[in-house]
Amino acid sequence: MKTAFIGLGVMGFPMAGHLKAAGHDVTVFNRSPGKAARWVERHGGVAKPTIAEAAAGAELVMLCVGNDDDVRDVVAQALPALAAGGVIVDHTTTSATVAREMDAAAQAAGRAFVDAPVSGGQAGAEAGQLTIMAGGDEAAYARAEPALNAYAKALRRMGPSGAGQLTKMCNQIAIAGVVQGVAEALHFAKRAGLPTDDVLAAISKGSAQSWQMENRWKTMAEGRFDFGFAVDWMRKDLGIALAEAGVNGARLEATALIDGFYAQVQAMGGNRWDTSSLVARLEN
Repeated sequence: MKTAFIGLGVMGFPMAGHLKAAGHDVTVFNRSPGKAARWVERHGGVAKPTIAEAAAGAELVMLCVGNDDDVRDVVAQALPALAAGGVIVDHTTTSATVAREMDAAAQAAGRAFVDAPVSGGQAGAEAGQLTIMAGGDEAAYARAEPALNAYAKALRRMGPSGAGQLTKMCNQIAIAGVVQGVAEALHFAKRAGLPTDDVLAAISKGSAQSWQMENRWKTMAEGRFDFGFAVDWMRKDLGIALAEAGVNGARLEATALIDGFYAQVQAMGGNRWDTSSLVARLEN
């Protein structure tokens, strides 16, 4: 398909590469032109100097940018350039409100919008093994699905516009609780004088097993956090979830508490540390 990809950060760069490798005609745009040039050098395809030029005549426009306002800006520029009947697929983690706004704007222009946040982090993007949770019109999702399969290991439409973003909020709520639990278990093991590698070997094969434990326990024990999903990003995501809970009445008691813990990590200078750095405030 004739496709544009907007936003070549740690996630978008490899995702766009998988699209090109799958045989799609890919044009890219990034606010830093040098990164777009590096993408073209590595993957082929074409880079354009503006969003509108990148989206011109595209059947699909994928974006993976920073926040709600970034999405609004990209959609405003891309929508008029998109081919008639084209679909915008947003991989940014945003509020459900902005997803619904963009869906309405796309429908008014005779196009479609699918909110499709992802989980799996940079490693998942590079391996083409992301989990994608989507919201939007069923027909629009069906048009986008073959392209999304280029970098998805699991892909599901969750419901109408905004449902993908609401599902991503569930994902982040669950992760926050798991990371805090792993951090406290590790902290306790150290204080108890237990060999942490042996503790991991013992408990990670039972009901305490989780992706966070398997992939982050060792680096947490070593105090290494210069990788992965940044605390700043997690606080943005938890803020979105807490704001939505304020509307729908959900009680996110642990989530609110852990969001405060992440604020303490930021105060320690850990804005760009991996989310597993929750253990650092316990050891501080």
